[in-house]
Amino acid sequence: MSDFYNHNFREYHKKTFSVDMSSVLIPLVRRLDSKKACMLDVGCGSGRDLLWFKQQGFQVTGFERSPGLAELARKNVGCEVIADDFELYDFTNLSVDAILLMGSVVHVPHEKFEQIFQNIMQALKIKGYVLISLKEGRGKRTDNYGRVFYLWRDETLRKIFSDNRFSVLEYFRQTSKIGTDEIWVAYILRKN
Repeated sequence: MSDFYNHNFREYHKKTFSVDMSSVLIPLVRRLDSKKACMLDVGCGSGRDLLWFKQQGFQVTGFERSPGLAELARKNVGCEVIADDFELYDFTNLSVDAILLMGSVVHVPHEKFEQIFQNIMQALKIKGYVLISLKEGRGKRTDNYGRVFYLWRDETLRKIFSDNRFSVLEYFRQTSKIGTDEIWVAYILRKN
């Protein structure tokens, strides 16, 4: 799976970097003080959303598994980008006000999702916010590149969030912004 992003990082950057995600990002911005808030973008890709948040005045840090994408993010944004695997990384070393998971956990199998979510959330301060987006559906789907996408139902995600002491503050549902007919769901969460 990760080989796609390691070998195709330039093509992935070209396909995704110019996509305007502000309609999904603005609701999170309204909840944060840009002069004080620190944000961690896990699975930041080449830095599209990191750059947008930096331009809004936030202190941003990226986290990306693909070394090529991590390097592009550093160049595009001019901020720290940790190149590591979110399954293995010790997130207790970080302390942030908000975590962005924009499509970054779509390849995580259902049975591993909660454990990985818990690991990443160790970086979040109490009363911190999370913006997470995933693909809607049942089961999983493999694309033409061999990437496996795990699909989610709203009620399943809400139970996981609740079980991990997160409140759902907002919920969005929209068609993919890169021209496919896939439905994405996004949630703004608050850590209780």
